[in-house]
Amino acid sequence: MKICILDRDGTINADSDDFIKNADEWQALPGALEAIAQLNSAGWHVVVASNQSGLGRGLFDVAALNAMHSKMHLQAAAVGARIDAVFYCPHTPDEGCSCRKPGRGLFEQIAERYGVDLAGMPSAGDSLRDLQAAAAMGCSTHLVLTGKGAQYRSQALPASFPAGTLVHEDLAAFAAHVIAGAA
Repeated sequence: MKICILDRDGTINADSDDFIKNADEWQALPGALEAIAQLNSAGWHVVVASNQSGLGRGLFDVAALNAMHSKMHLQAAAVGARIDAVFYCPHTPDEGCSCRKPGRGLFEQIAERYGVDLAGMPSAGDSLRDLQAAAAMGCSTHLVLTGKGAQYRSQALPASFPAGTLVHEDLAAFAAHVIAGAA
């Protein structure tokens, strides 16, 4: 089974320093859902791993999060894309949980759910913590220059990033790379 793990905010949809709190605020990045459709067409199962500390902070509830994900799934389906599952951490940074990225808990849940070793599976995100969580499970790490990743345009990645991290303009460029590598 080929699994591709994606961060949500800043990778699939526009991010906000004020958090994405409802379905109206959830807006797919240009070409992101089409990129997921291309991955699906090439045989990849796409899974989302996302920190959602807005839940723990009381900024939105599970019903609002479900509405965001429903919108994401509906818009994905409209362009022929499928997101197989969404794994999220509801905790705030100070709760010390193992599921909040850069911890590897969400990735462990994905591996357990699908019964696969994630070593070598591609994972894309827009922040260091996304890539640290992926690297902890042996995934290949990919930074997209959308969302928080935009700050790394036109510069080398800091040494704190996992060795071998590849950089892509956006999710479409990431998908093209993954598909070309699998061919």
